[in-house]
Amino acid sequence: MTDRLSTMSDSDVVLRIGTRKGAWTLTADTDRRCWTLSAPTFLGHVVQHVIADPRDPARVLMAASTGHLGPTVFRSDDGGVSWSEATRPPAFPTGDALGRAVRRVFWLTPGHHTEEGTWYAGASPQGLFRSEDHGETWRPVDGWNDHPNWSTWAEWPDVEGTPDGSMLHSVNVDPRDPAHLYIGLSGGGVFESTDGGADWKPLNRGCAADFFPDPDVEFGHDPHCVRLHPLMPDRLYQQNHCGIYRIDRPSDTWERIGDAMPRDVGDIGFPIELHPRDPDVAWVFPMDGTDVWPRTSPDGRPAVYVTRDAGGSWTRRDAGLPDRAWFTVKRQAMCVDDGDPVGVYFATTSGEVWGSADEGTTWAQLAAHLPEIYSLEVG
Repeated sequence: MTDRLSTMSDSDVVLRIGTRKGAWTLTADTDRRCWTLSAPTFLGHVVQHVIADPRDPARVLMAASTGHLGPTVFRSDDGGVSWSEATRPPAFPTGDALGRAVRRVFWLTPGHHTEEGTWYAGASPQGLFRSEDHGETWRPVDGWNDHPNWSTWAEWPDVEGTPDGSMLHSVNVDPRDPAHLYIGLSGGGVFESTDGGADWKPLNRGCAADFFPDPDVEFGHDPHCVRLHPLMPDRLYQQNHCGIYRIDRPSDTWERIGDAMPRDVGDIGFPIELHPRDPDVAWVFPMDGTDVWPRTSPDGRPAVYVTRDAGGSWTRRDAGLPDRAWFTVKRQAMCVDDGDPVGVYFATTSGEVWGSADEGTTWAQLAAHLPEIYSLEVG
């Protein structure tokens, strides 16, 4: 496919696409003008997340569910040419005290840059797992999975209250300290560990929880996506069920930067993505979160919104997008590259991939007619 996408740095761009019916890749030449869509991999399998290891891009991990294997992780050492299943996928121990069994491996995050081979996986229900051998074997993070507060539902997150079921996502590793972790739970909230996952505390002050009688509860919130800026690790952004937020540590209170969004659009959505070099720049894709939650573009008019002042203001960017369309973008289905200018990409529930090589000012369709897209990652 040929379109308006233009200049990048000195390397090709590969977009890895996870869908309800398999995985694909989109590959561009160095100037991001021409894109080639691959044949499908694992056609018919549910692919929740597929992501390359930034420490060694030839290594790729895939979170998938198959008819005969159930939820598992596949790994590739050759950029996705060949795959093998983890010999010990993420799983709760046999006889788990709470009766939990992994229904989906939902989220994958590479570990700290000093810990070669480490990965984290978030699951549904809300389990956290770690691998230290490039995804070959996984073990539970006991400090989370067996935290004492799990024994009483009233003292811990609402495990099954979200429409798509509970899930652990948005695993963020502080680039300064491999023991400093943040996770997001739908539902539950944002939690932080400073000791490698041995203990955790909630970090939700300032976030609304409009679905509770008390909107200022300590936990039970529904973050949709949480991102930590790699060059300013004390700054995190969050797209929540109840707004867009930013926090600058050591503050323990989130600021609702979504209040600056247009009122007729609102600040509800799933993904949020950050400029790799400018901590003040972020992109979101709003959706209609009113009434019965249609989960489509507000008024059927899709657009990306960008802030360049850390959420003080937002600008609509829709040039090249359809005037009317009724799709939305899931939490893992938006990403950015490190080009100059930055390329921004999103994929839709109607099977389309869109890209911009000018930081969202103009958009072009890169692929269409794929199955419902769950994740999109630059690799």
